[in-house]
Amino acid sequence: MRSNTYTLVFTSIVTIVLGFFLALAADGLRDLQDLNVENDMRKNILLSLGFKPGAETPWTSEDIQKLFEENIEALVLDASGQRTEKDPKEIDTEKDLEFLPIYLKKIGDEVGGYAIPIAGKGLWSTLYGYFAIEPDGRTVMGITFYKHGETPGLGGEVDKVWFQQNFIGKRFVDENDQLLGIHVIKGKVQSDDQEAYHKVDGISGATMTGKGLEYFLKDDLAKYEPFFKQVRGTQS
Repeated sequence: MRSNTYTLVFTSIVTIVLGFFLALAADGLRDLQDLNVENDMRKNILLSLGFKPGAETPWTSEDIQKLFEENIEALVLDASGQRTEKDPKEIDTEKDLEFLPIYLKKIGDEVGGYAIPIAGKGLWSTLYGYFAIEPDGRTVMGITFYKHGETPGLGGEVDKVWFQQNFIGKRFVDENDQLLGIHVIKGKVQSDDQEAYHKVDGISGATMTGKGLEYFLKDDLAKYEPFFKQVRGTQS
């Protein structure tokens, strides 16, 4: 009959060996998870800037990486809108508030659009996404959301195509280039409304989510205004 000492030693050895292999597996999965997070970020930047996968051929991870590397230039601005030498991967947007990541859509030597990260409170959660701007620095090219905890069928509609398409072509500054943001109204935007150019249809039953989006979007745009004022100056 084996002693208790043998049982304890055997159990300890098995535990150590299993722990070692679990640690190896966790490290491998962490790398895969980090890659998936990065690719999801890249995908949303591409979508906001007008890149679309084929209806019958969804993007693979390799497609996303190739499209991003060939068409997007990633930069970091300082609070005055000047380019820095930093890499967006080095920036924690929730802590490094003085640094502003921005992604440029390149068409040859020209800029075909800009994408900035946006984030803020909806009703139940923090919404994270990207907001894309036309080369004129005034007009919305697109918007995407990749993470939120809003109610499905209500505030959760922010990540649906129908809602996001409402933003395309809207302007977030007035005729004097003063920042207005985009107003998410209750109900439908009327075609005869003289201010329809900076308004979008709200989500039925999700007024608070829409207002939260309106507020934090304007706040985020205000951070980038020094840069976009320069852009608009070159376009005038």
